Amino acid sequence: MSQTGFNPEGVNVKHPDKVWIGGEWRAAHSGRFIELESPNTEQIVGAVAEADEADMDAAVAAAREAFDRGPWPRMKVAQRDAIMQKITAHLKTREPELAKAWTAQMGGLASFAPGMAATGTGQFDKIRAVGAAYPYVKREQSSAAEAAYVIAEPVGVVAAIAPWNAPYALMASKVANALITGCTVVMKPSPETPLEAYIIAEACEAAGVPAGVVNLVCGHREASDHLVNNPGIDKVSFTGSTLAGKRIASVMGSRIGRYTLELGGKSAAILRDDFTTDEAAQLMARTIPMLSGQVCAMLTRLIVPRTRHDEIADAIASEFRKLKIGYSDDPETQLGPLAMKRQLERVEMYIEEGKKTADLVTGGGRPSHLNRGYFIEPTIFANVDNKSRIAQEEIFGPVLSIIPVEDEAEAIEVANDSNYGLSGSVLTHDAQAAFNVARQVRTGGIGQNGLRVDWDLPFGGYKQSGVGREGGVAGLSAYLETKAMYLDAAVDAA
Repeated sequence: MSQTGFNPEGVNVKHPDKVWIGGEWRAAHSGRFIELESPNTEQIVGAVAEADEADMDAAVAAAREAFDRGPWPRMKVAQRDAIMQKITAHLKTREPELAKAWTAQMGGLASFAPGMAATGTGQFDKIRAVGAAYPYVKREQSSAAEAAYVIAEPVGVVAAIAPWNAPYALMASKVANALITGCTVVMKPSPETPLEAYIIAEACEAAGVPAGVVNLVCGHREASDHLVNNPGIDKVSFTGSTLAGKRIASVMGSRIGRYTLELGGKSAAILRDDFTTDEAAQLMARTIPMLSGQVCAMLTRLIVPRTRHDEIADAIASEFRKLKIGYSDDPETQLGPLAMKRQLERVEMYIEEGKKTADLVTGGGRPSHLNRGYFIEPTIFANVDNKSRIAQEEIFGPVLSIIPVEDEAEAIEVANDSNYGLSGSVLTHDAQAAFNVARQVRTGGIGQNGLRVDWDLPFGGYKQSGVGREGGVAGLSAYLETKAMYLDAAVDAA
């Protein structure tokens, strides 16, 4: 592509044709650009500079220099906090652009986009506040010294790699954790949704973040792998597929590097007898369309009593058929497009697989009234075998598998029969019963009556859903190393 970078309508990134390295906007070494395609129209709506391996190395070198010899890690926490408050203020002014960018790049509903943008800014600011109040130096009793201290220090240079489904909130969270703890950062956004990272970079520039503390390079898979392999990276914070997470873990493990991985899911909702069929239908009709099913924690397996299976499947199907499928900018749309062509093809592949082993109740095709864009009908499979591919593999689309079981014990067994363990739900009006069941389900998060997440609390998964946690103090601590210090007398440790 020879075209210089440009913005979608309503987005005003200043330098889409450049990368940001060492405090400077510069042309990418590759000389190439990444096109941004609208999943609503299949038209090109923007373009940004494509970073190659040389750009990745330059960004790491700048971040390394800023960490090893720059002022940021050596500032008082209050000084970093003051600059980060300026970043927050700038980001708040850009929320309308962030909302437009999300809809343009990945087809998120315009009706939902302002809330997504506000959530991202809010997460940045909440993490800043958690880090500003964190006790980085604590005196402890010790038999080895008169005065012992446990000190939390920044882990170093962080590669922050964010996915395309919630690019702003996830990148903002990674950057906030890194900055408040004193780390330096290389932002590597998804090539499908890079604009949010550009706005974060502009906010850092406007707030006076020192050169090299935050860098921005957007590249494809080979360049991204090169970034992770660079020994100047101390930690990778990655949100994305389990396959990519395994690669990152193997690379970082080879040099005992640090990493946080928030990966895939195949989360189960267990329905108890006191939860009515209508309640289940209404809940799933609100849940499955969220981000067109492109949510790692999505409740994609519904485990129900066998005696109620058919009526529940029919009731949910009835609600699914009422959903308005349409373009993201239509305020009445309830289910927008999938983010890209390859994602649509992936979902269609799984639907074909599902037809071989389960009963297709509704959906499964492209909407007849839309002749462009990457749309798929909300889809239900009934009488699903939990050993089948559609029950075991992450589809990342609006596809629900309903699995019949004999009793609660089998429901818990089925929920746990998965390589994943990210989220889940217990559908019941009995909070004690929900607690008792939830304690037996091996997931990093689980809620009563729906998909629930609070980013002030730890978020992450068991098994192949990830390593470590994001959110709150648990998320912050992943950007810190722990040092034990033994002295002959107490000191001023402020």
